[in-house]
Amino acid sequence: MVGSSTNSRYKYLHDCKWPCEAVDVHHIIVRKSGAKGFFVYFFALIILATAFYLFLVKEKSVIIVLWSLLLDAFLVKLLRKSVEKESVVVMPAFGVQLETHYVSGKITRRFVPMDKILKPVLLECVTPVTCYWSLSFIVRGEAELVLVFKELRPPMKMLVPIWKALCAATGIKGGSNTSMEDG
Repeated sequence: MVGSSTNSRYKYLHDCKWPCEAVDVHHIIVRKSGAKGFFVYFFALIILATAFYLFLVKEKSVIIVLWSLLLDAFLVKLLRKSVEKESVVVMPAFGVQLETHYVSGKITRRFVPMDKILKPVLLECVTPVTCYWSLSFIVRGEAELVLVFKELRPPMKMLVPIWKALCAATGIKGGSNTSMEDG
């Protein structure tokens, strides 16, 4: 491990198992909160217990129990769909592999060849509710930017070392004025 940083939601790891010139791996890991899983299962249990109480004691319709089972299944599925970590594997000779690891064990990967990457960019995204930074690629032949982190929104201090590594791998000189030159 070459470098790491942590905040309340994420942990950044810069992994260098091989020579950094060959493969450069960056991980953004979601810090585990046992409370989230506990509360989801606890509320699912409360909903189910309430439904059975209404069905057995108050003699309400069995439909209430079926709806509660459906709601419980939805809550548990939401928990299983959550992201464990996202990784950026930079191989200067070949390209960049973007990986998303889910709690369920599913892994999605996307490979972007180095010769198609025109420029890695840091963008400030503003919505009516929030403001955050994202790391993207301008890719030759694609109309839209390719997001490096599709699911997570890590803070700027964790995105900068990854952006610098991508700039170095693509041969673009990374600096403070490079991110500002387009506007």
